[in-house]
Amino acid sequence: MKIVFFLLLFVCLTPFVSPPIALALGLVFAFTVGNPFPEQTAKTTKILLQASVVLLGFGMNLTEVVKAGKQGILFTVATIFGTLAVGYLVGRLLQVKDKTSSLISTGTAICGGSAIAAVAPVIDADSEEISVSLGTVFILNSIALFLFPTVGHAFNLSQNQFGVWAAIAIHDTSSVVGAAQSYGAEALAVATTVKLTRALWIAPVALLFSFFYRNKKAKIAVPYFIFLFLLATVFRTYAPGEIPISLYDSFVMLAKKGLTVTLFLIGASLSRETLKTVGVKPLIQGVLLWILISIVSLWAVLNLL
Repeated sequence: MKIVFFLLLFVCLTPFVSPPIALALGLVFAFTVGNPFPEQTAKTTKILLQASVVLLGFGMNLTEVVKAGKQGILFTVATIFGTLAVGYLVGRLLQVKDKTSSLISTGTAICGGSAIAAVAPVIDADSEEISVSLGTVFILNSIALFLFPTVGHAFNLSQNQFGVWAAIAIHDTSSVVGAAQSYGAEALAVATTVKLTRALWIAPVALLFSFFYRNKKAKIAVPYFIFLFLLATVFRTYAPGEIPISLYDSFVMLAKKGLTVTLFLIGASLSRETLKTVGVKPLIQGVLLWILISIVSLWAVLNLL
């Protein structure tokens, strides 16, 4: 198992494996052989994702980043709080456990597993509630990576339109970047920026939940790596001209390879046990919210961008 695991990791570093294929390899490995390093994979995935996102900043111009961030801010605010409100109503209608419903809504509204991990201690969620919400979001997140580029081409979305749509409607940053990378360079830049702008709302939303759940002592997680991404874009924009472009290109190439490996690790982390814990009602809530935010945001980018 361990030899096969590392062989697949090596394969993901080659030019022949795209982000969707890497995720598919991870999923097949998880369901046929099983991940031999579950704890190490979880830690590595988080670090590798954040490092890859920071390295992507070396390939972006600060002016374009600010422009993309401003462009997506209204969508971000409207869809985050709209999804949270609808998620609350759907959860009540389906009689999903209150904390599980809150975590699924938060993961759908902001950035998947990262948002769930940040909000879970604030609302004092137990391990079962966290596992169910993470499993629900992960399943839909994996589907989105394969589905969104196809839908984008079917609707003839521009690079900019697809980047904004993917950032809003796909849960995790890893799959947002993976889908956008397969769509085009401009889509990748826009999607990364809008998604990271969205991720900044983790802290305010966590504070909001701490108020509703009366947990004033809870520690609020802040995604500090986003600021490192911005520093990388500043360096890329204003660094001395003597620095060769090839150096920035190397950083971006490392970032893309890192994200491809990240998606393999994410796929390899899924297990049959995770699927069994999800249950029908939480999955229905997640699917309904995901379909809603996907359709609304797709209509918005088609008609407003």
